[in-house]
Amino acid sequence: MPLWLQYVIVALVVLLALWMFLRRQFPGTVRRVRIAIAAPLVRDGRPAWMRRVARMVAPPASGNGGACGGCDNCGPEPPRR
Repeated sequence: MPLWLQYVIVALVVLLALWMFLRRQFPGTVRRVRIAIAAPLVRDGRPAWMRRVARMVAPPASGNGGACGGCDNCGPEPPRR
Protein backbone atom coordinates (compact mmCIF):
# COMPACT_ATOMS: atom_id res chain seq x y z
CA MET A 1 0.00 0.00 0.00
CA PRO A 2 1.48 3.37 -0.97
CA LEU A 3 2.51 5.67 1.85
CA TRP A 4 0.28 8.53 0.65
CA LEU A 5 -2.76 6.24 0.79
CA GLN A 6 -1.94 5.31 4.38
CA TYR A 7 -1.76 9.00 5.26
CA VAL A 8 -5.13 9.63 3.62
CA ILE A 9 -6.73 6.75 5.54
CA VAL A 10 -5.27 7.93 8.86
CA ALA A 11 -6.42 11.50 8.15
CA LEU A 12 -9.97 10.28 7.42
CA VAL A 13 -10.06 8.25 10.64
CA VAL A 14 -8.82 11.25 12.65
CA LEU A 15 -11.41 13.56 11.03
CA LEU A 16 -14.18 11.07 11.74
CA ALA A 17 -13.12 10.78 15.38
CA LEU A 18 -12.98 14.58 15.69
CA TRP A 19 -16.45 14.93 14.16
CA MET A 20 -17.88 12.35 16.55
CA PHE A 21 -16.24 14.09 19.51
CA LEU A 22 -17.58 17.51 18.49
CA ARG A 23 -21.10 16.18 17.95
CA ARG A 24 -21.07 14.51 21.36
CA GLN A 25 -19.50 17.32 23.40
CA PHE A 26 -20.76 20.45 21.59
CA PRO A 27 -24.09 19.65 19.89
CA GLY A 28 -25.34 23.26 19.89
CA THR A 29 -22.15 24.59 18.32
CA VAL A 30 -22.13 21.88 15.66
CA ARG A 31 -25.76 22.64 14.85
CA ARG A 32 -25.05 26.37 14.46
CA VAL A 33 -22.04 25.67 12.22
CA ARG A 34 -24.07 23.33 10.02
CA ILE A 35 -26.80 25.96 9.68
CA ALA A 36 -24.23 28.66 8.85
CA ILE A 37 -22.79 26.45 6.09
CA ALA A 38 -26.14 25.35 4.66
CA ALA A 39 -28.05 28.66 4.71
CA PRO A 40 -26.16 30.42 1.89
CA LEU A 41 -26.27 27.29 -0.28
CA VAL A 42 -30.05 26.85 -0.18
CA ARG A 43 -31.05 30.36 -1.32
CA ASP A 44 -33.11 30.96 -4.45
CA GLY A 45 -31.12 31.08 -7.64
CA ARG A 46 -28.55 28.49 -6.53
CA PRO A 47 -27.99 25.43 -8.74
CA ALA A 48 -29.88 22.26 -7.86
CA TRP A 49 -26.72 20.38 -6.85
CA MET A 50 -25.82 23.13 -4.39
CA ARG A 51 -29.28 22.97 -2.82
CA ARG A 52 -28.94 19.18 -2.44
CA VAL A 53 -25.60 19.63 -0.69
CA ALA A 54 -27.18 22.22 1.62
CA ARG A 55 -29.97 19.81 2.55
CA MET A 56 -27.43 17.11 3.39
CA VAL A 57 -25.35 19.52 5.51
CA ALA A 58 -28.28 21.13 7.33
CA PRO A 59 -29.14 19.58 10.68
CA PRO A 60 -32.48 17.81 11.04
CA ALA A 61 -35.34 19.93 12.28
CA SER A 62 -36.01 19.63 15.98
CA GLY A 63 -39.52 19.67 17.34
CA ASN A 64 -38.65 21.50 20.54
CA GLY A 65 -37.65 24.74 18.87
CA GLY A 66 -33.99 24.27 19.75
CA ALA A 67 -34.49 25.43 23.31
CA CYS A 68 -31.89 23.07 24.69
CA GLY A 69 -29.58 23.10 21.66
CA GLY A 70 -29.66 19.44 22.12
CA CYS A 71 -29.24 15.92 21.27
CA ASP A 72 -32.72 15.19 19.81
CA ASN A 73 -33.14 12.77 22.68
CA CYS A 74 -36.13 14.54 24.17
CA GLY A 75 -38.31 12.44 26.35
CA PRO A 76 -39.77 12.36 29.80
CA GLU A 77 -37.31 12.62 32.62
CA PRO A 78 -36.90 9.51 34.70
CA PRO A 79 -38.63 9.71 38.09
CA ARG A 80 -36.49 11.02 40.91
CA ARG A 81 -36.15 8.92 44.01
